[in-house]
Formats: sequence, C-alpha cells, structure tokens
Amino acid sequence: MAKKVVATLQKGSGKGHTRVIKMVKSPKTGAYSFRTEIVPNEMTKEFFDKK
Repeated sequence: MAKKVVATLQKGSGKGHTRVIKMVKSPKTGAYSFRTEIVPNEMTKEFFDKK
C-alpha cells in the first residue's frame, strides 16, 4: 500500500505533501509504536513538535 500512496503523491499537486513517521512511546506499557501521517510540507515541523 505504501507504494501506491507514494506513487499517487508524486503526480500533480502531491509534491506539496510529505509522509511523516513518528515513534511514540506508550505511557501505559512503555512500548514504542509508529504514527504515520501525510501532511503538507509546511506542517512537518508542527507534526514533530506536538506530542
């Protein structure tokens, strides 16, 4: 599925977006999980700054 998303975003206006992946630690178990989103290029810093 990731290939389809990346291929779709490379056409047309998709170049204005970035797929970001953030590692998040669970407060309950202490395990790490990954949170993935597709955000506009201008919003990448805000994505990593928020908790």
